[in-house]
Amino acid sequence: MNVMQATRLVAAREIRVKLRDRTFLISTVVFLLIAAAATILPPLLSGGPSTVAATEAAAGPLRAAGLEVLAVPDDAAAEQAVRDGDADAAVVAGPAVLAMDDAPGDVVSALSTEPPVRLLNPDAVDPVVAFLVPFAFAFIFFLTSQTFGVQIAQSIIEEKQTRIVEILVAAVPVRALLAGKMLAGTILALGQIGLVAVVAVVGMAFGDNGALLSLLGPAIGWFVPFFLLGFVLIASMWAAAGALVNRLEDIGGVSMPVQLAVMLPFFAVIFLNDNVTAMRVLSYLPFSSPTAMPLRLFNGDAAGWELVVSLVLLLVTAVGFLLAGARVYEGSLLRTNGRTSIRTAWRERETLG
Repeated sequence: MNVMQATRLVAAREIRVKLRDRTFLISTVVFLLIAAAATILPPLLSGGPSTVAATEAAAGPLRAAGLEVLAVPDDAAAEQAVRDGDADAAVVAGPAVLAMDDAPGDVVSALSTEPPVRLLNPDAVDPVVAFLVPFAFAFIFFLTSQTFGVQIAQSIIEEKQTRIVEILVAAVPVRALLAGKMLAGTILALGQIGLVAVVAVVGMAFGDNGALLSLLGPAIGWFVPFFLLGFVLIASMWAAAGALVNRLEDIGGVSMPVQLAVMLPFFAVIFLNDNVTAMRVLSYLPFSSPTAMPLRLFNGDAAGWELVVSLVLLLVTAVGFLLAGARVYEGSLLRTNGRTSIRTAWRERETLG
């Protein structure tokens, strides 16, 4: 069995185990429900246009504004329609608007004369969207890299703790064992995000958010390769951290650098997303570029060459961390006599090589 065949075998085993894991399945369903609720519920809860009781003489502006008009013979009938609950509001002579307990803003707007408005920046992103999109990108990368990275580390520790790793390395190459775990984690993470993205897109289409979808399309397209390389970068660190210890209780002592590498960029993108200079710097740093660069593209601040340069820098860094993580993994995997230092694992790899 060569390395490629062994890698596929290990990856297939990891995927089968994870797909039978109730926690993984429940978390996936929860993510899908959140994505569906965030995109489908707002249009449903906002309700449709108000129903307005009015005479035919006053109905013209209301219909032009897209309101549903309940034609009545006179003002008294219009008021009675509101009291009976047949209409949300009524327009009577004056003109005046009648409602039970809340002023209907859409009716008032339909009867008002608005001054002309000239936008100096018509392509500006809505402030609410400008906050939610950075949070969504950063949260997805943060949560996914943490969840699947920790699972890779836990899988390695469990195999060391039960000594089953000694049987595994006798059957498959050590590098194939690590590569299979990394490949399985990447496939599962991309699959979970893909399902969430499909539900979100369907939800936006259902909610008639085509304009937002057209803005998000390029950003989502670039987010995929950035996420893939960023995940490999973080997952290789988690794999090395997991190989350094023999008990699940000890993972906290070696995972602090990994935690900081994920958390600091997450909070930086969240709190500095409106700072052009800071976002430009973050979009080139490998640990923050998976979220910062797609966001700059969404905001229209990134040129095409910047995306390519940032992606190349992330690729080089991910490959470097992957090779270093593999070396630490190989040098510490069979050491079951306590916590192994990175220096010892590195030297052990030299001895084994």
